[in-house]
Amino acid sequence: MRIGELAQRSGLSIYTLRYYEKICLLPKADRSLSGRRDYDASILKWIEFVERLKASGMPIKDIIRYATLWRQGDGTEGERRRLLLAQGERVRSRIAELNSCLNVIDEKILDLIKLEKE
Repeated sequence: MRIGELAQRSGLSIYTLRYYEKICLLPKADRSLSGRRDYDASILKWIEFVERLKASGMPIKDIIRYATLWRQGDGTEGERRRLLLAQGERVRSRIAELNSCLNVIDEKILDLIKLEKE
């Protein structure tokens, strides 16, 4: 698929896709005879994964490292697992922090409801 279609299907801009390719987050696209990028549809799953890592707060350098290891393939599973385990821990910690914040907010709401009833 051409970069315009990939942008539309992935929800990312053409600029972002080119940038991702430049910093090696995306594998280099095949080129048509006219020199245009031609992506395989399977790249959509990879883009979704990268976007989830970004949304989880994973540093871009770690995402690039993961992508590099992924391209290298066999023998890199352990390091890829370590990167994901570390990010999973950061996400779990952030979720716990947000749950704590939510509990305080909920308590304040209940306090206000009680005051309104008095």
